[in-house]
This record gives sequence, structure tokens and C-alpha cells, in this order.
Amino acid sequence: MATLARTSERSRSLRSGRLVHRVVMVLAGLFFGLWTLVPLYWIIATSLKNEIQVMRDPTLIPTAITFHNYYSILYESKFLLYIKNSVEVAVVTTALSMLFGSIAAYAISRLRFRGRGVVARAIVVSYLVPGSLLFISLFEVLTELHLTDRLSGLMVVYLSFTLPFCTWLMIGYFRSIPSELEEAALVDGCNRVRALIHIILPLTVPALVVVTLFSFTQSWNEFLYALVFISSDSQKTFTVGLIGLIQGDTLPYSLMMAAATLGLIPPMLVYVISQRWVVSGLAAGSVKG
Repeated sequence: MATLARTSERSRSLRSGRLVHRVVMVLAGLFFGLWTLVPLYWIIATSLKNEIQVMRDPTLIPTAITFHNYYSILYESKFLLYIKNSVEVAVVTTALSMLFGSIAAYAISRLRFRGRGVVARAIVVSYLVPGSLLFISLFEVLTELHLTDRLSGLMVVYLSFTLPFCTWLMIGYFRSIPSELEEAALVDGCNRVRALIHIILPLTVPALVVVTLFSFTQSWNEFLYALVFISSDSQKTFTVGLIGLIQGDTLPYSLMMAAATLGLIPPMLVYVISQRWVVSGLAAGSVKG
């Protein structure tokens, strides 16, 4: 009887512990969900108001919905040009980061050469350097290369913070892949390049997706370099163009929120499309492992 009582008490404690765990997880999910969605909702709601409503009636629900702000952004400004420039810079930077990051990470993780550890540590250190300390020297470099006030200059500069992170992340992922797979491919006649393309990279889909998300998001949201290195309107990116809506000491909140809402679309599309690859890649990796 005593044994049965202890067993029953233990099962009740386990059930109560699981219940508490579920309640805590649900509350945490609700908290972080509200933490993320409330600012997004506030941006969209503000974009649907006019300036008088924003100043005099700052409510959560717009009393009178208007789409004039979106019309002004799309047809009375250069917003679409700024979006095009940002997409071009972000896509090219992401592609270059994935290409050079994968090659560098493969060389560091698989090849044996003198100074390999120093190079790996230097990559991490270069990523940790604040960007605000580099823009003067980077400006001098771009001036010498005649790349100031050009989107190609921004692409080169953005690689200074996307490429180190991508290389560092890929190094860790390459090291988690058994070298026997690559050695078998080399025995069968593959060279290093073919082994990387056909054997290693298909197994690193989750890491490649993370690299894509990071590079695209960082390039899309970057402001300091775009503000310093770009001066002409035809070369401005989305972030600089958004700040350009401010006229003197006048802040057109509803107009800026409409531009910010439209600017959210490309990164959200990248995240939605990439999420499927992240899940499938992780599932495939777990099955293969």
C-alpha cells in the first residue's frame, strides 16, 4: 500500500509539473508574441491615419481609415526606387557572402595550412569590431577605388560585416559534418570543388538559410554606411530614403509608418520562403544523423 501511495503521489507531482511547464510556456509565448506583434500593429494602424488623427487621436484602432499615405509614398515620392536599390544591394551582398563564406569556411575547416587558427580567430575579431569605428577608413578605401556614391560600393562595404559572420557560422557547421563522407567522394574521383558542391553544401542547407537571412536582413536594415557613402537620390537605399521624409523639425508619422510598412514586405517574404527550407533541412539532418 505504501508503495502504491508513493507511486500515485509521484505521478500526481509529475502531472502537476507538466501542467506548470505548459502554463509557463503558454504565458511566455503570449508575452513574446505581444512583444513582437503590438509594435507591428501600431505601425500599420498609424499608417492608416492622417496626421490630425495621429496628433489628436492616438488610439489603437483608427477611427477613419485612409490610404492616402500609401498613395503618396508609391506615386509622389521615390520610394520604389529606394526599395529597388535596397533589394539590389541586399541580394548581391547575400549571394557574395554565401559564395565566399562557404569557400573560406571549407578551406579553414577541411584544409591543413599554417596559420589556419589565426585566420579563424581574425575572422571572429573582425566581426566584433563596431561598424561606427570603420566608416572613416572604409570611406577612404572607397574613394581610392572610385566607388563612393555607388551601390557597388555599398555592396563591398556590407561584406565587411556579413562575410565574417557567414564564414564563422559555416566553419562550425562544416566541422559537424563527418569527414568520411568527403573522403569517400574523393576516393571515387571527385575533386575538392565537386565534393564541396555535391556532398557538403547539400548537407548545410540550414546553415546556408541562416546565412541568407542574416546577410539579407543586415544589408536591408543598414543605415550608417548608406548615409555616409551615398549622397545622390538615385543611389539611396530604403533606410536613408525613409529618414529623408523628415522635413526640418516636422515628422510626418503616418507617412513614415506607411513607408516602413511597405519596407517590411521584402524581409518578411524572405523569412516566409526560407522558413520552409529551415524546417526541411533540420528534419533531413536529424534523419541522416
